[in-house]
Amino acid sequence: MDRCVVLVDAGYLLGAAASLLAGESSRSRIAVEHAELIRLLRERAEAETGLPLLRIYWFDAAPDRRPMPDHRRLRVMPRVTVRLGALTRADGRMVQKGVDAAMHAELSELARNRACADVVLVTGDGDLLPGMTAAKDYGVAVHLWAVQAADGDFNQSEDLVAEADERRVLDREWITCSIRAKEPVATCAPADPRPDIAKILSAPRPVEPAPDATAELAELSGPGRPELAEPHERAPEDKPAPHKVPTPKEIAAGIGAGRPAPAPPPATPSTLRWSSDRGWVDRLGDSGPGDSLPTLAQLTTAEQKWADREEDITTVGGDPTEVGQVFARRWTERLGDPARLSGLWSDYPRVPHRVDGELLRYAARFGLLAHKDDQIDEHDRYAIRAGFWREIATRVPGGEGAGVEG
Repeated sequence: MDRCVVLVDAGYLLGAAASLLAGESSRSRIAVEHAELIRLLRERAEAETGLPLLRIYWFDAAPDRRPMPDHRRLRVMPRVTVRLGALTRADGRMVQKGVDAAMHAELSELARNRACADVVLVTGDGDLLPGMTAAKDYGVAVHLWAVQAADGDFNQSEDLVAEADERRVLDREWITCSIRAKEPVATCAPADPRPDIAKILSAPRPVEPAPDATAELAELSGPGRPELAEPHERAPEDKPAPHKVPTPKEIAAGIGAGRPAPAPPPATPSTLRWSSDRGWVDRLGDSGPGDSLPTLAQLTTAEQKWADREEDITTVGGDPTEVGQVFARRWTERLGDPARLSGLWSDYPRVPHRVDGELLRYAARFGLLAHKDDQIDEHDRYAIRAGFWREIATRVPGGEGAGVEG
């Protein structure tokens, strides 16, 4: 049948929307205009598939599978069918049960019965992968929709992303057309506290006096130590001049009364060694010109982090040199000032320590730097750094003709 169907995992859609708009995944932090949301889902599905909508299936969970007010409003809307799983408490939090199984069963039945030509899945759970594969085997085109992640993390199973025929992202602009964050409720203090409490709170705090040696001696004195109860007070003219007693360490060092302390020995610069694509390099000093530059993480916003993750999965192939170039491109573009790269270029082939560690951690996402035959693959490490410098060479004066090793 030349129709499309939309299957919505409400826990994923609304939880991810709450994280995006309110900073936490609690659905109580957002207000949803369900009629508007259903209209937007229908219009977008029909526009992207080019087919009329058969039905929107709304999968959610509820205590004892009893519909909540939102479910009652949804199930009376045209072209909407609500399927409910159980909402139970586990390890101190509420979890849904049976939703994934219901989505899997519905998807398989629709595909087997040729009820639709295209299916739109709004979910992130990898448990739906078998159902997606079965639907494709029956000739159904599967469209996977993601909700833009708030903190830059990827909120969908990568196996689902790899198996889907088409993939789209519901970004913040689209989400806010029907969902908004609720204003936080401020807690108010009692308007008229008890008078005795009010007096205590308004009373000034006494200033504690500085500790007195005489008082301390008096506290230490007792019935068996009368000589400490009233310490003898000497006249001012009888007090000797203060005399500093050298400590044992000063005595061992030959420092006595009136002798100046010897000057500390001059610091000698340390020698650093690091691996690069030109072999081992020795330099004096504990830092280079590029070590004052910020890292990519410090320059990246949450939304940029999310977009980077999208690009990593959908575009970046995982070649070591390509990975180094992609990292360097993002870093230099967000650094903003090309003049700041001049100091970095003068330190070639040394990558700044913090940036180098960040670069290698990024490369590890693609399975690079893995242990092969109980050895770290140094060839990948050099190729990653060579890709980094190859991209930097295109962004500094005279860098393109420098012949960066690859």
